[in-house]
Amino acid sequence: MSILQLLQTNAPTGRKARPRGRWLPYLLSLPALLVCIAILVPFVTAAVYSLQRYRLNLPYLRGFIGVDNYIDFLSDPAFWNTLQISLLYTALTVVLELLLGLGIALLLRRPTRFHNAVSIVLLLPLMTAPAIAALMWKLMTNPSFGILSYLVSLFGVTDFKWASDPSSALFTVVLVDIWVYTPFIMILLLAGLRSLPRQPFEAAALDGVPASFVFFRITLPMLAPYIITASLFRLLDSIQQFDIIYAMTQGGPGDRLMVFQVQAYLEFFQYTNVGRSAALLMILWLITNILSNIFIKNWLRLRARAHGQA
Repeated sequence: MSILQLLQTNAPTGRKARPRGRWLPYLLSLPALLVCIAILVPFVTAAVYSLQRYRLNLPYLRGFIGVDNYIDFLSDPAFWNTLQISLLYTALTVVLELLLGLGIALLLRRPTRFHNAVSIVLLLPLMTAPAIAALMWKLMTNPSFGILSYLVSLFGVTDFKWASDPSSALFTVVLVDIWVYTPFIMILLLAGLRSLPRQPFEAAALDGVPASFVFFRITLPMLAPYIITASLFRLLDSIQQFDIIYAMTQGGPGDRLMVFQVQAYLEFFQYTNVGRSAALLMILWLITNILSNIFIKNWLRLRARAHGQA
C-alpha cells in the first residue's frame, strides 16, 4: 500500500477525533460549572426575596419594596443585638480555639507513636455532628442530673444554670464550640509544624538562642500560612454558627444568643417572614465577605513582612 493510500485511509479518523478533543475541556469543566450554578441560584433567589414584602401567611401582600427590609434593620434594636452577639461569639471562638489548637500542636509536634495516638484521640470530637455534640453537652450541663453540674458542685459552685442563664449562656456555647472545633485547628497547625524545615531550628539550638526568640521569630512566621488557613475557616464558620446554638438554647435565654443564622431561621419558620429572613442572610454574607477580605489582607501583609518581602 502506498503512502498516499495510507494517508487517505487515516484521514477520516483524524477528522472525527478532532471535534471530540475540542469538547474535552468543556466536559472536564462541567462539574465546576454545575457547582457554580448550584451556589448562584440560591444566592440570587435570596437577594430577590430580600427586596420583597413576602410573608407566607399573607401571600396577597407580596410585592417589591426595594431596600425597605434593610432600612428597617437599622432602627431595630434586635438587629444590633444580633450583630453584637454574632461578632462576639466569632471573636471568642476563633481566638480561644487558635490559642488552644496552637498549644496542643506544639506539644505534639514530635512525630512519636504516643503523640500520633493522642492526636487521633483528640480528633474524635471533630467527628461528632455539632448538633449531636450540643445535645450531649445539654444533658451533661443539666442542673438536675448533668455530670458537669455535679463536678462543679464539688468545688462549691451550686445551682449553676449553664445555658439556661443569660449570664452564662454565651460561656456554655463557646465551651461546646471549642470542644468540637479545636481539633480542626490543632490538626492543621500540627501538619504545618511537622512540615517546617529543620535547619533554622538546628542552627538556633547550636547558637543557644532562647526558646521564646525561636518561637516568635522563627516558628510563628514560618507557620503563618497554616494559621491563616485555619483561622479563616473558623472565622467563616463561627459567624454562621447555627447547630450548636439552636440545639442548646434556640437563641435564648431571651435573645442572649440570637445570632444571624438563628434569627433568620426564626424569621422564616416561626414568623413566616421570608423577606426579612433573606435580608438577614444577605447582610450576613456582606459581613462575612468584608471580614474575610480584611483578615486575609492583614495576615498576608504580616507574612510578607516576616519573610522580608514588605
